[in-house]
Amino acid sequence: MDKWVGKVAVVTGASSGIGAATCRRLVDSGMIVVGFARRENRLEELRETLTGKPGEFHYYKVDLCSEQNIREAFAWVKNKLKSVDVLVNNAGVWKNCDVLGNTQDWKLMFDTNVLGPSICSKEAVKIMKEFEINGHIININSDSGHYPPTLMANMSVYSATKFSSVSITESLRELLALQMLPIRVTSISPGLVDTEMVDDMTTAINTSPMLKPSNIADAIVYALSAPQYVNISEILIRPTSETMLPFIKDAFQELNISL
Repeated sequence: MDKWVGKVAVVTGASSGIGAATCRRLVDSGMIVVGFARRENRLEELRETLTGKPGEFHYYKVDLCSEQNIREAFAWVKNKLKSVDVLVNNAGVWKNCDVLGNTQDWKLMFDTNVLGPSICSKEAVKIMKEFEINGHIININSDSGHYPPTLMANMSVYSATKFSSVSITESLRELLALQMLPIRVTSISPGLVDTEMVDDMTTAINTSPMLKPSNIADAIVYALSAPQYVNISEILIRPTSETMLPFIKDAFQELNISL
């Protein structure tokens, strides 16, 4: 990680979970990190814990459902820190609804999980191109964006957003390569991670193996640490012994269907 010392990283969803763990890890590695999130009080608490570390931590209050807010945040980073070397699109949301459910929940998930990160990538690439940066964009996706949980209705729309994000990530990698830009693109797709998102999902969570946010931060550092000519484009990371069976059983019980 020596090559990233003093470089600028933007991390979305920085107020908790994977985002907060990533901010800690990158600041410990000597990077200048800007955390984006809606909960400013959490960002301030994180800043206090990172004071005196090898790197620096700044934050900006951002709602990923607002393109204007995103553009303002990147303008702030550009004006204050004169660079964006790394972007970690981590922010995401899950709502308990299916493909016949609440359309506002659909919109929130697509805005947060697909459109918001795509706009962040667009703004980051503009800055990377302007300053001729050897950059890196990392999207935190999900294993449900590779293998649809078809028997779990309440995961169907969330899964669709992650399928979209996985596809967009690869399209972005290909486009930047065609333009001969020195910007790497990585998709990291975790299974279950012990974060606030999973708290209300299902009772099956209580007996399921889960990753820690720090495990995903480790994967991010692994991708960043590779030589610039090496693009680790896809990482699928799961807890050992992860299986969907407990969740399927829960779903069947809710529908009064016997296995």
